[in-house]
Amino acid sequence: MPLSPVPDSRAVGLHLPHHDGSRRYVSNLAPRLGDLVDVLVRVPLESEVERVHVRTTPDGETEFAPGRLVRTTATDAWWRVRLTCHNPVTNYRFLLVGGPAKYAWLNGTGVHHRDVPDASDFRLVAHDSPPPAWAEGAVVYQIFPDRFARSARADRRETPDWAQPARWTDPVDPRPPAASSQLYGGDLDGVVDHLEHLVSLGVDVVYLTPFFPARSNHRYDASSFEQVDPLLGGDRALRRLTTAAHERGLRVMGDFTTNHTGDAHEWFLAAAGPGGRQTPERDYYIWENGSYVAWLGVPSLPKLNHRNEALRHRIFDHPRGVVRRWLGRPGRREGLDGWRVDVANMTGRWRATDVNHDVARQMRASMARHAPEALLVGEHFHDYTVDLPGDGWHGVMNYAGFCKPVWNWVRDTAGDPMTMGAPAPLPVLEAGAVVETMRDFTSRISWQSLVHSFNLVGSHDVTRLRTLVDHDPRLVEVAAGLLFTMPSLAMFTYGDEIGMEGAFGEDGRRPMPWDESTWDHGILDVYRALIAARRSSDALRHGGLRWVHADGDAIVFLRESPTETALVHVARAAHEPVTVPVRHLAGVETGRAAYGSGVRVGKRAVTLKASGPGVRIWSWAPTDDGVRFRTPRARRTGR
Repeated sequence: MPLSPVPDSRAVGLHLPHHDGSRRYVSNLAPRLGDLVDVLVRVPLESEVERVHVRTTPDGETEFAPGRLVRTTATDAWWRVRLTCHNPVTNYRFLLVGGPAKYAWLNGTGVHHRDVPDASDFRLVAHDSPPPAWAEGAVVYQIFPDRFARSARADRRETPDWAQPARWTDPVDPRPPAASSQLYGGDLDGVVDHLEHLVSLGVDVVYLTPFFPARSNHRYDASSFEQVDPLLGGDRALRRLTTAAHERGLRVMGDFTTNHTGDAHEWFLAAAGPGGRQTPERDYYIWENGSYVAWLGVPSLPKLNHRNEALRHRIFDHPRGVVRRWLGRPGRREGLDGWRVDVANMTGRWRATDVNHDVARQMRASMARHAPEALLVGEHFHDYTVDLPGDGWHGVMNYAGFCKPVWNWVRDTAGDPMTMGAPAPLPVLEAGAVVETMRDFTSRISWQSLVHSFNLVGSHDVTRLRTLVDHDPRLVEVAAGLLFTMPSLAMFTYGDEIGMEGAFGEDGRRPMPWDESTWDHGILDVYRALIAARRSSDALRHGGLRWVHADGDAIVFLRESPTETALVHVARAAHEPVTVPVRHLAGVETGRAAYGSGVRVGKRAVTLKASGPGVRIWSWAPTDDGVRFRTPRARRTGR
């Protein structure tokens, strides 16, 4: 099938030229300024492309580099272009010349037969502090400490005056003020007591929502950054947890709010108290018309003023500041392995002020100096692409580019889920629109940022997955199948693996039931098997992403690494058979079922059928599959 002269920006398939930012197509995923990097593009022979060029924009001016044909297989021509990382961000796209179309661009959203903006160009990002290698492909387990597990030590602690005590079996009261004051007494030693559950799941990272002292069960209204909340066991409990986790091969991330503190925070008490106008802390916050600015107008959450250099030094650069204090140093068992940043999208932004990027860059630089293997992920509910230039947050919580599109595809049509602030329920879309949404968002950031972001299909802030799909365990499997097979860190919240429910954030923050007779063991088996498939597959953890089919009720894609190819077929309902030409899947006949049922491999095509919702993964070692890079790092130029 030659390249059509008709615009087809939504088209997917193995007949189309392909490139992504993975190590299958890029010789150096963490270049520095001045490095030479080789990029490959796979051009199917049926496209009849005669020449390939790469367009870059060094110092803001266009420049073209000719491609060199380096190998032709039975199905594809492989072209290579050597690029110079002249700027911190090198955006590039491929110009394909020849064939019926004569002229076509290939960028992150696919093939276009018209000129397109630079926003979706591929990117090489060259910075001195690349993201930690351990994070790529990891599985993250989110824990809300008050609701995960309660140790015997918790029985000896007094309930604070702000809290409404609850027994572990009491229902959650999502109405204010109980939503934030209902206290079940979960603690960090309770997490330690149940680490083996996480190990049995196969997760890599424990992500804790805030552990600082506060006047709420969620603790996003911190009253201090100097200690761990005594209700959670204090500083020693955090050390016990991080040490125990590290001994089991798990990493631990904390949760820090850069945007605001609580109104009981020691800084705010100094700023707002008698003589507060003369204190250094006064300018830590934003004041207007004689009063402080509160996040979204919530009086208990005064907003921090990141124009104040003393504040930023105290948070990010001071040896005892919050960012550095709780991170572990290289070679030590105790300490955190990274931070998730709450309200990252609003940090440093108020009216005419926007220092968000400066804050993100300063936090990353501080972490790189103190704990170079630490991960930094920012919370973001909507379009995060302008906030990920590559030198601030390593990644984001990918609500807009993954969670919401998945919800669009699997949610119960009769339900009305909470939609992250929108005044209407999310529409139910067909697969083509869902994949187009994913491509649109992820094309606007670097591959490095994508694979260091959290993909998720739920969290402590939104509807539980099982409730979203009207308790259909088959659709839970479908959403989980996408979660654990797509590029990124895969994050899920405690209890999703046993089928916990909740119509919205607070309703979903139910105590984890440790009576296993109440668990949905079918869903648990699904999560364990999908995570096991991910952990055992180089392609699923580190491979690129090549869309094969997206229409109606079926999504099919390839994950490709130099050593393995994985074919992923996800169906939300029964559909007509999808056929994929065998000639484009070198070695497929030697494959095995990594999850779900096998695929039918014929002489001419692989046939993918579905009688209902389900997931299958078929993996194999590719043969006759193009070009391998000889060296892991490219040479340096003096340009």
